[in-house]
Amino acid sequence: MLDAGRYYFLLDDFHYIKNGGQRLKLLYDTVKNAKFVITGSSSLELRGETAAYLVGRMFSFELLPFNFYEFLNARDKRFARIYRARNRLVKNLILSGTDFAFGEEDIFLDDLLKFLSEFITYGGYPEVIKSKSKEEKLMVLKNIVNTYIDKDIVNFLNIADALKFKRVLTVLASTSGNIVKYEAICRNSNTYYKELVSVFDILQQTYIVDVIKPYHRNLVTELRKNPKIYFIDPGLRNYLINNFSELAVRVDKGALAENFVLNRLKGMVGDQGLVHFWRKAKAEVDFVVGLPDRLIPVEVKFESFTREKIPKGLLSFIKTYSPAVAVVGTKNFSGEKMVDKTDVKFIPIVYF
Repeated sequence: MLDAGRYYFLLDDFHYIKNGGQRLKLLYDTVKNAKFVITGSSSLELRGETAAYLVGRMFSFELLPFNFYEFLNARDKRFARIYRARNRLVKNLILSGTDFAFGEEDIFLDDLLKFLSEFITYGGYPEVIKSKSKEEKLMVLKNIVNTYIDKDIVNFLNIADALKFKRVLTVLASTSGNIVKYEAICRNSNTYYKELVSVFDILQQTYIVDVIKPYHRNLVTELRKNPKIYFIDPGLRNYLINNFSELAVRVDKGALAENFVLNRLKGMVGDQGLVHFWRKAKAEVDFVVGLPDRLIPVEVKFESFTREKIPKGLLSFIKTYSPAVAVVGTKNFSGEKMVDKTDVKFIPIVYF
């Protein structure tokens, strides 16, 4: 492509090119007025060997599945605008503590929940969103698993036991949102601990799962505690466990709601902070957003509230850390309540 004397080259599946980084460096240094865009499904290669040859010459970008706003924008631009206005209020609350109130009952909430149910069920891969029927969506997800996981990841990384790798992935999908119990996962997938740790790393680096660590004031203690694992795309997770039931009737709807909120919180925070979970004795909070000047605990309760009821784990966190703001993510209830000096906001998760 030629534009004002500049050439642009797009190289897809770059991670399959032998000595790709070395060759690209040669092209970069010898071809003037050229820009190269390389894509690949393995960040292990693009950030590893390739990047080693291109220090000071490259910028890296993550291209994730569609988030909820992008999904809505593809499905119904009117509802995308409605969602964006409400999401901006939540984002400002999380990032800067800016107060707000939704006011009267939201007449669009039920419609947004229907979109959310579809998004949480089938996920955000563009081809899945474009598919018209359930059968077509499942076929696309099957192809993604067959090509991306079974071929790209397993073959490129030379994983010796593909069946074991897939078994670990399925066990993780069935326990998503729970604290990782290494011994149980090893037993259920016939895997050794070192193999399991290696699989976790591969799944993170290839954008299948996200690992979050417990929040603790002592960093050594934080690193020693077991993490939680969530899936970056819920449709992929649901395919692995073969469950595409409506969100309202699922026994794991709470875990799916948590997964959605985590992905949205990480999208809001970006590089400004970290998202952890918190657990002390029998008290637990789903997420703790850590910013340079504040902590914001977020508890997800995907159920219908009739009044402002503070979950016990969140109450324990408030007593311990006294945050200025705390959040309860609900199914369809909005409200707020002061607990000591903490303003607890009740916000439907569809606004996250």
